[in-house]
Amino acid sequence: MRKHFVLDTNVLLHNPQSIFKFEEHEVVIPLTVIEELDKFKKNNDETGRNARQVVRSLDKLRSFGHLFEGVVWNEQGGSIRVARSEPVAGERSLELDKNDNLILGVAAALNSKGLRTIFITKDINARVKCDALGISCEDFEADRVDADWLYGGYCSMQVTTDVIDSLYQERQLPRAALEGVAGRTPDGDAIACDALVPNQFVILSDANDPGHTGLARVLGNTGHLIPVTGPRKPVYGIMARNVQQTMALDLLLDDDVKLVTLIGPAGTGKTLLAIASGMQKVLKEERLDKLLVARPIMPLGRDIGYLPGDKDEKLSMWMQPIFDNVSYLLSTRSGGPHGNGDAESKSAEQRMDQLMATGKLVMEPLTYIRGRSIPHQFMIVDEAQNLSPHEVKTIVSRVGDGTKIVLCGDIGQIDNPYLDAASNGLAHAIERMKGQAIAGHVTLSKTERSELASLAAEVL
Repeated sequence: MRKHFVLDTNVLLHNPQSIFKFEEHEVVIPLTVIEELDKFKKNNDETGRNARQVVRSLDKLRSFGHLFEGVVWNEQGGSIRVARSEPVAGERSLELDKNDNLILGVAAALNSKGLRTIFITKDINARVKCDALGISCEDFEADRVDADWLYGGYCSMQVTTDVIDSLYQERQLPRAALEGVAGRTPDGDAIACDALVPNQFVILSDANDPGHTGLARVLGNTGHLIPVTGPRKPVYGIMARNVQQTMALDLLLDDDVKLVTLIGPAGTGKTLLAIASGMQKVLKEERLDKLLVARPIMPLGRDIGYLPGDKDEKLSMWMQPIFDNVSYLLSTRSGGPHGNGDAESKSAEQRMDQLMATGKLVMEPLTYIRGRSIPHQFMIVDEAQNLSPHEVKTIVSRVGDGTKIVLCGDIGQIDNPYLDAASNGLAHAIERMKGQAIAGHVTLSKTERSELASLAAEVL
């Protein structure tokens, strides 16, 4: 049966292509939504760009017919229609002096005519209103992932003693050696050997000796697993404190893995491990030209403000968490190397200023990322859970030859009002890049910041 999907403004601002996601059904856009888009279209951020793109798409459809009558846009008979707000007979519970209620009124009018109507909105309060009015309503699901079963990057398998011994003696293990062995993901879901994907880690435990364990990673599309021992020396003064951090460092230091995603709650070491690995590659190994760090504190594209000073001075407040990590790595407390051997004569802040002055360390706003090409750099995007899928695509598509990009964040801590754990760009990237030979992911779960931080994460 043909359905009529009424789209809320926030859906169009979240994904301007949403009007084309309903195939053979009718998409209804209330006229009030067009008026709200008109208010957003002048913005210089992502909402402004999305509003302008929706309006351009609707303007293009005008050449094929009248929008108020409905324009068919595909071979399946899918159509897009702009609807005027109509009073609903007998409906007195909606105050029609509010835009949200005018939009709901369109859905209520269609529903009262016996049409199969579904209101699509990202506004939870609007969905509650729909339920009270007896209107079917849903969130926009086209770019959502199942956050409860998100790919964790590793699994556990119980094997015989010979399998673990062979892994380290031969320095590789054919996938066939795990044939018939049932594994478990971090969520407790069963996983078979043939379901392992490139760059997925496997924690091997001996069925006869619980103290005999191994850690392996699926090597690209070779069909083999290689042993993971972790770096023998500290990475800029940092050593892995648990098995997940060992996995993360293995991916971060592998030049063949160009995209690394790390998620986990506060204090699990996501940002610190990423920055330490970047400084190792740029300053010690000199494999890359510079370390580029960005945080989406403000929506992509918004100006960084009319504050005094240059770009770095304007960003200093927003980048303070990054400065804290870099300062720690450059301090004597971390035990890290200091490059020129003058740890006693220069403070960590002075060495950090020197790195920024030479261009080895760059703090970059995401404001002007469009149109750029970023080659031969170690790029870190912190707090990436506040980016939309389109914004993540925009950033990753800027990566040039030789560049490695790391996306860090906590999908349980999202500040963007248009995103949640299932629709943010970080979760989207994890799920879509799963199985790619040049991409890897690890979910970190144990807080290692301090004893107090671990206790707070567990108890509070």
